[in-house]
Amino acid sequence: MEPSTWQRPGLRAALLYAFAAGLLGSVVSAVSRLELTRRSVPDAELPDGPVIVVANHTSFADGILLALVGRRLGRSLRLMATGGVFRSALVGPVVRRLGFIPVQRGTSAAAGSLDAAATALAAGEAVGLFPEGRITRDPQHWPERSRTGAVRLALRTGAPIVPVALVGAQQVVGRTGIVGRLLRNTVLRPRVRVTVGEPIDVRRLAGVAAPGVPVDDATVRRVADEVMAVLVAQVAELRDEPAPHPRGVPEGALSA
Repeated sequence: MEPSTWQRPGLRAALLYAFAAGLLGSVVSAVSRLELTRRSVPDAELPDGPVIVVANHTSFADGILLALVGRRLGRSLRLMATGGVFRSALVGPVVRRLGFIPVQRGTSAAAGSLDAAATALAAGEAVGLFPEGRITRDPQHWPERSRTGAVRLALRTGAPIVPVALVGAQQVVGRTGIVGRLLRNTVLRPRVRVTVGEPIDVRRLAGVAAPGVPVDDATVRRVADEVMAVLVAQVAELRDEPAPHPRGVPEGALSA
């Protein structure tokens, strides 16, 4: 599926999503404890209509975990995932049917990913993504400074951004020793703690009064940092320690 050809999944896809969520939920429960410790969104559910859900990224398990959190909060997230997932002979056909959106990083097709996400939001869907754009390289697993795609998408569509903090996911699946770690986790299940923040009106932060008003790059960068600061604060609260970089770890600090 090319990013620009996204179509809303039908009833069969909804049933497949429910089946996959149930199956993967059982697997996740066998190797971890997913704890939604604080629900700040109204009625403990995600808002109806178009919404952008963003989360910090510490593990290969994050996509599954975020999708399960979305289901617990009443929505089937259309995740934006790296193009490599879609090229997998086993997983690719499934995620296409579920309405996930491929992200071709570093290619001319990358902008089409935002077009596809905007189409999904226009259809009233909930889109999930990781604003860092990759698993954090910080040795202590703090979130990196975000890219601006989520904010640009929110400005374009008017959809609110809901920040979701995940702490402990790296204990479920790490970068190495994946099989051994999963086997160990069936005995000593690690906790994955989750908090869900309140919806953020990005257009208000940017001072945009109406749709279609152009926003300069400096404002987009500022708002992206402000949104990431909310997410980092949630992570710090769960970890019960101050974040060394309140708006995300900058590239320079990663290479230091």
